[in-house]
Amino acid sequence: MPDRILSNFALHIALAPDEQGQVLALLQRKTIAKRTFLLRPGETERYIYFVNQGCLRMFHTDKDGLEHNLCFFPENWWACDIVSFFKAKAATNTIQALEDSQLYYFSLPDLEQLFVKVPKLERFFRILTQNGFDMFQRRVTSNLSKTAEQRYLEFRRHYPGLEQRISQKHIASYLGITAAFLSMMRKAKDI
Repeated sequence: MPDRILSNFALHIALAPDEQGQVLALLQRKTIAKRTFLLRPGETERYIYFVNQGCLRMFHTDKDGLEHNLCFFPENWWACDIVSFFKAKAATNTIQALEDSQLYYFSLPDLEQLFVKVPKLERFFRILTQNGFDMFQRRVTSNLSKTAEQRYLEFRRHYPGLEQRISQKHIASYLGITAAFLSMMRKAKDI
């Protein structure tokens, strides 16, 4: 039952029962296994995903083959490479499942159709994009001006409970430090 996604929409817009029906009619669903790739560099993002259950990550792989986690998408989060999705450009990032996950998703043509049929959905996705950009700016500023410990505490506030679900190496990559340093920092501070 898509209760979680309807509740997510209700955070920013009120959908009438007939509008909910139109949304649910175009909503697709899939279950994926841990480590499944939803997007790889060079591919074009075809879907915007809502994480109903599980957790995804978006990461960039540098020229030396090192992975840098950019964002995590636990339950009740939307996931996609936004530039690739809306501009039909080749992605530079990868999206992968960190846990077995249940996803709802829309294709761009279906989403564009919904924007016409249910105009308030355009407002919802505008707010979602604005919030995502705000998060991105705060993360860049944090990486430039805060200590590893401060960034770790922000991670814990931003993603409550996620550190018990995903590996330390993924958290360290997100923070821009090594897993060994994260472990030492946590022990020293008894975090």
